[in-house]
Amino acid sequence: MIRLLLGGTRSGKSALGETLLAAGPVPHRVVATGQGLDFAMRERISAHKRARRPGVAVIEVGAQAMDVLAREAGNGGTVLLDSLDFWLFACHHQGVEHSAALARGLSPYAGPDGPELIVVSAETGLGPVAADAATRHFIDALGGLNQAAAALADDVRLVVAGLCVQLKGNAP
Repeated sequence: MIRLLLGGTRSGKSALGETLLAAGPVPHRVVATGQGLDFAMRERISAHKRARRPGVAVIEVGAQAMDVLAREAGNGGTVLLDSLDFWLFACHHQGVEHSAALARGLSPYAGPDGPELIVVSAETGLGPVAADAATRHFIDALGGLNQAAAALADDVRLVVAGLCVQLKGNAP
């Protein structure tokens, strides 16, 4: 089963992801894609680590996240990918074909009989069109990835101000 959690910055999507991870079948793993390239990002990553339950395995990856997801599917249980947007950042100069890689990483989790995958991603398309080309390109690419992930997902939710709205599926 694939669950997709979309939301803006500080919306509560990662917290919901951690809650769903704790409720899912064991073993629990987090595939973390954020990279601490500056002080503020390192602080964000530290806050996520402090909030996480002890004993949850964390696999820190960059552009290899989809390969890691495909490999981890064979171990069963529940995997939290946090987050799709930071995976896209990591792939920026790696020449990764995003759509094919996404399908390869998520496919083993599709359907009710597979292991559980919780995917967290930013929903960036709710604001005005960005003034610069690089930002527009990133937002367009992430929007396409979010749509592709939503098409594969059994459960899609939008998280705003800590509140969750079910967009697809009826999972608890």
